[in-house]
Amino acid sequence: MNHYSRRRFIQTGLTGIAALSVLPYLKACSGSVNDTIRLGFIGLGRQSVFLSNGFNKIPGVKIVAGCDVYAVKRQRFEQNIRKRQEAKGEQPEVTTFHNYQELLSRKDIDAVVIATPDHWHAIQTIDACKAGKHIYLEKPTTFTIEEGKRVVEAVRKNNILCAVGSQQRSDENFQHAIKMVREGKIGDLKRISAYVGPPPKPYDLPMETIPTDLDWNEWLGPNPYVHYNPRLNPPISLIPEQNETFWAEWRYYKEVGGGFLCDWGAHNFDIGQWALDKDHSGPVEVIPAGFDGHEHITFLYDNGIVMVNEPIDEKNSFGVRFWSDDAWIEVRRGHYKASDDSLLPPPKEDTGDAVPYETATPHLIDFITALRENRDPFVPIEAGHRTATLGILGNIATDFARPLKWNPQTESFINDTEAAKCLHRQYREGYSLRS
Repeated sequence: MNHYSRRRFIQTGLTGIAALSVLPYLKACSGSVNDTIRLGFIGLGRQSVFLSNGFNKIPGVKIVAGCDVYAVKRQRFEQNIRKRQEAKGEQPEVTTFHNYQELLSRKDIDAVVIATPDHWHAIQTIDACKAGKHIYLEKPTTFTIEEGKRVVEAVRKNNILCAVGSQQRSDENFQHAIKMVREGKIGDLKRISAYVGPPPKPYDLPMETIPTDLDWNEWLGPNPYVHYNPRLNPPISLIPEQNETFWAEWRYYKEVGGGFLCDWGAHNFDIGQWALDKDHSGPVEVIPAGFDGHEHITFLYDNGIVMVNEPIDEKNSFGVRFWSDDAWIEVRRGHYKASDDSLLPPPKEDTGDAVPYETATPHLIDFITALRENRDPFVPIEAGHRTATLGILGNIATDFARPLKWNPQTESFINDTEAAKCLHRQYREGYSLRS
């Protein structure tokens, strides 16, 4: 698979063809009724709403099952899917489960979408691989580096197609920026500013009463116990209808998440890794903020290029800026600037049909097309794992407050037994990291 990222990049970027535009992919995804790809969803929170809206738009795809440990979210999912199926003139067909293993046991499901909290990703992904289900896995891929290695192993061992939800790679602005960088249009790349936000903070939310229809013990799964607070699993209601009004905040606390460094790192660090052609590699050193004059977390690569978690503008916008001695490109969602007009992407026609970024379909269409063509998706599991590794390394370096030497070939720390203990963490009793 070492040729993957360059091969796919050439197909979608350097050829000059509009990368991953919706209409060609919709045509590629269309098929007969007998060719329908049947999806099941594991995790039915806010992100699953966006993803199910997106997958619902793709011809030849039918969502038939969902799973969550929060009963009201199972009810919402079933109601929404039935309404969409009826609106498309289809016979309603959707079942929900409390236990994801019941969903995986369904022989009629071709692929699953895993949109649970990060601490569940590894176990559920490996179980899905063993069940023979192809996978669309939300980012970041895993909570620990050892989990990521095991997931990559399970995907390849079981011949599973696994797409990672780092959807900025399917955004034409980001693709054009990468094209300019790789073609040397800005000169020799020296520095990447990829702003993603801070590491996680200690869990300090007050304990509140667990809703009667939420299985908190199952929500925690392998994660060491923390008390319930609704900021970790936002409540919703069906009467009156009220969806989540904020993103679940488990991602911001170190006991249950990787902070912005992992959450948004899976987007902006991912673009930096892609630009450097490091989908199967990574940095050789990680330097924490505050050490020896480094204001921000810094990743050093073997070619001398650095990627720094530093703001790209005065507003602290999440985005990426590529620097050479003489030129620069700045890109983020819905935004592209450059030091010279020759580096700008071609103008796009405003169709007036803008949708939320999480619902935009090109990345989802690529996954469905990959299933039909029996090829790796645009962001394969190796790329997702290597990107997730950056955020995790940044968190470990922050905790130790010192630089860490990293061997990306062996995925191990160099002469650092203390840091090596952080490659994985202890699961709760009854859970183990299978492969």
